[in-house]
Amino acid sequence: MKAYWFYKIAAILLLLFSVGHTLGFRKTDPHWGADSLVASMQELHFNVGGFDRTYWDFYVGFGLFVSVFLLFAGLVAWQLGSLSPATLVSIPVLRWSLAVCFAGVSFLSWRYFFLVPGVFSTVITFCLIAAVGFRDGGS
Repeated sequence: MKAYWFYKIAAILLLLFSVGHTLGFRKTDPHWGADSLVASMQELHFNVGGFDRTYWDFYVGFGLFVSVFLLFAGLVAWQLGSLSPATLVSIPVLRWSLAVCFAGVSFLSWRYFFLVPGVFSTVITFCLIAAVGFRDGGS
């Protein structure tokens, strides 16, 4: 399988990961007993740098940051999959950085989250490492 396919698969998984994260990270299950916690996060206001914010604002803001960066990583992977083998060989730091970054995301997903983000991030990591493994970028 060529690096092209690994990058394209990673890009599609990253798009799905971003959409899933965006749709799911603010949802709670009544069985968790978190309703009062979420309500307090939404109701407790404080001033930060002249802005009135809540802990919920920070939670949502950082969650959306993650979604945007997952989307960006997907676009980078898609672009890498579109480059010629000669160009890929000339940018090993970018290729390895993306793969190592997702190895870190995989670790954090398994350590702090649950099955779905753990599986997504791990498969993405394997795709990115496999793509980098092609020394000529294409075969």
